[in-house]
Amino acid sequence: MPNHMIQAAYTPEALQALMKNPQSRSEVIRSAVEVMGGKFIGGWASFGDYDTVMIVDLPSTVDAAAIALAASAGGSCKAIKTTVLLTTEEALQAIKKAPSTGYKPVAASAGGR
Repeated sequence: MPNHMIQAAYTPEALQALMKNPQSRSEVIRSAVEVMGGKFIGGWASFGDYDTVMIVDLPSTVDAAAIALAASAGGSCKAIKTTVLLTTEEALQAIKKAPSTGYKPVAASAGGR
C-alpha cells in the first residue's frame, strides 16, 4: 500500500475548541483511514505552516484524496496537504527509469522554444 504524509493546519476556531476541550484527533483519523482500508502509522503535532503531520498507508491516492476532502469539508482545517511517499526502492526504480522517458529540458529544445 502506498504511504502518504498528510499535513493539516487547523482554523483558529478549531484551535480554540481544542484548547477548551483538549483531545487527541489521532483516533478519529485512524478510524477514517481504516474505513478506507488503510493503516494509521502515526501522528505528530508540528510547528510552522501545519499543526499536525500524519503518516498513513492507504490502498490508493483516491482514498487519500477522499480523506483530505472529508477533512476539508468538515471546516476544522484551513489547509491540508497530502504527499505520496516512495520507499527507497521505489525512488531508485524511478531514478533508473528517468533517463528512458525521452524528456528534454527547455535548454535542449530547438532554438529555446
